[in-house]
Amino acid sequence: MRFRLLTYNIQKGGRGREGRLAEVIVASRADLVVLQEARTPAVVESLSDATGLSHWGSRKGESLGFLSAQPLAHAEWHHPRYSRHAFLELAPSAAPVRVFGVHLSAVHAAWTERRRTMELRALLASVARHQEGVHVLAGDFNTLAPGELLDIRKLPHRLKALVWLSGGRIRWRTIQTVLDAGYRDAYRLHHPEGPGYTFPTWDPHVRLDYVFLPEGEAHRLAACEIVHAPPAAEASDHLPLRADIDL
Repeated sequence: MRFRLLTYNIQKGGRGREGRLAEVIVASRADLVVLQEARTPAVVESLSDATGLSHWGSRKGESLGFLSAQPLAHAEWHHPRYSRHAFLELAPSAAPVRVFGVHLSAVHAAWTERRRTMELRALLASVARHQEGVHVLAGDFNTLAPGELLDIRKLPHRLKALVWLSGGRIRWRTIQTVLDAGYRDAYRLHHPEGPGYTFPTWDPHVRLDYVFLPEGEAHRLAACEIVHAPPAAEASDHLPLRADIDL
């Protein structure tokens, strides 16, 4: 069977943009949607009604939520020590896969990169305890992959200052930590040369959103694409990322 996963940061709860967000989600034809910045349950419930993804979950104040076409055998928010956001563990009842939704700390600076690395290590330790069978990491990692460049000229002034206070250069460790743990970057598997920019929608110049599969399960990836369907440019500041996985 083919399972379609979408990861989507809906920007500050998504209130007032429910219709546009729903259009983008419907166009993706996803079986399961992992949402970030979905901190308002009423908005997620509205998206569930509008998209026909009748099973949903959200917690007030928590970033991560979900929409699903099928019931979930398991849905749990885990909050590792030192992590700003919980991560979300989802097990669809009709698909032999476990999805771990991720939203790491924001802001591009050396000390926040260290924090993201700590959060990610806590996540991986928890995944090792909880996962069974095929599993996927998906979400807004708020960081760059090794070898990718941040155009500091395009940052807001307040963030330029933080980069300057970091010494003008940030060592991007978080994604390397995922790769070193034995995962493959789904987008890079199918687009080794493409930029893959997902943020911001009005001038995409950085890749913050990722899907990862364990090395031994990478052969299951059938496709991984950024969703540009209208009205994605107006629905959020992030473009969603879709992955098709054969189970």
